[in-house]
Amino acid sequence: MGLFDRQEAENLQRALPLAARMRPRSIDEFAGQEHFLGPGKLLRRMLEADRISSAIFYGPPGTGKTSLAQVIARQTRREFVMLNAASVGVKELRVALDEARDRLAADGHRTILFVDEMHRFNRTQQEVLLPDVEAGVVALIGATTANPFFSLVSPLVSRSQVFEFQPLSKADVRRLLELALVDRKRGLGCEPERVADEALDFLAEVSDGDARRALNALEVAVLSTAESGHLVDLVVAQDSIQKKAIQYDATGDEHYDAASAFIKSMRGSDPDAAVYWMARMLEAGEDPRFIARRLVIAASEDVGNADPMALVVANSAAQATEMVGMPECRIILSQAVIYVAMAPKSNASYKAVEGALADVRERRVLPVPTHLRDASYPGAKRLGHGTGYEYAHDAPEGWVDQDYLGVEREYYQPTDRGLEAELRRRLEDFRKRKSRPDG
Repeated sequence: MGLFDRQEAENLQRALPLAARMRPRSIDEFAGQEHFLGPGKLLRRMLEADRISSAIFYGPPGTGKTSLAQVIARQTRREFVMLNAASVGVKELRVALDEARDRLAADGHRTILFVDEMHRFNRTQQEVLLPDVEAGVVALIGATTANPFFSLVSPLVSRSQVFEFQPLSKADVRRLLELALVDRKRGLGCEPERVADEALDFLAEVSDGDARRALNALEVAVLSTAESGHLVDLVVAQDSIQKKAIQYDATGDEHYDAASAFIKSMRGSDPDAAVYWMARMLEAGEDPRFIARRLVIAASEDVGNADPMALVVANSAAQATEMVGMPECRIILSQAVIYVAMAPKSNASYKAVEGALADVRERRVLPVPTHLRDASYPGAKRLGHGTGYEYAHDAPEGWVDQDYLGVEREYYQPTDRGLEAELRRRLEDFRKRKSRPDG
């Protein structure tokens, strides 16, 4: 490389954002993902044995998907070809595959084809990859923030190892920030004392495990105070990071995962967790009416007759949400969510209807007993419809020993929680006193 080429390369390197300059150069420099990259874990073993096959890196932004692909290419001494699925078509993809095939045939040099945002490839583009992936012409590494089992074609997923990336821990992000401060070649090369501990703690916490976001915010903070020599304190750090952009796709994993956590937290009687997941969905722009609908369902499915007021509260909250809207309806929803979370739990009503539906679908359909049939029309008596029916309100207790089904079936099994404890006692009494028909 000549003098001018070297100078040009250095200028381009300096122009990169801090997060790009601080990408790890080796596995030892890589932060996080110990669950598959730690000693003895699958990807580490594959690297040590030089048996890298096609892989899918799935996880949120800033967790190291691109960086790890580059490290793998460097460690395995393979050609690294990077494509972005949002900006290439089938033609560019075929060119990259042809070049990889020529490279392998000419000198045996293998290629890692890294496709960023792979979920943006349509089915045809994904299927173009299949023959060369299967033949080993390229080791494909696809990066995606969308669940590959939904967003990628199954033949591609079945031919690849799927590695799920997790957000970096606060300690991992803090360590990367400290390295960037003291690195004079790639980092900021400033005195660590210029940045307060509370500022580093804040950036590590608010970045949500996204190293790129934390590093770029640190660069803004340091460079914006360079001339004044001002300490990078908490206020400067807060001013240097944009409002948190919550990773949330209303039709994707984040939507379903957050909704699942919300419902399960109410079912598990944890009001703090339930309110948190509700707040996360609202802050990300979720329709509050969706939350209200899930709340109404939970009030019946998970609380039921253990506390019938839960359904009343939830339904009132749903109606108020429709009438009031955001931001005020967040308070109403919070009240109702806490009530449902703290209510005694029973899914006996849910199990009762599921059992009855299963019988309707799978067993012989029961005829309506003659004495229960409609007797209001002329000629009903000639058919015997309604004959023998006993009006329960005429009995002293408002209950009569009468068959309403024609066979012995018990679908409702009340729990001993909340109001259902009383319902259980009452139902057991009725069932003991009732004459059982055969069937």
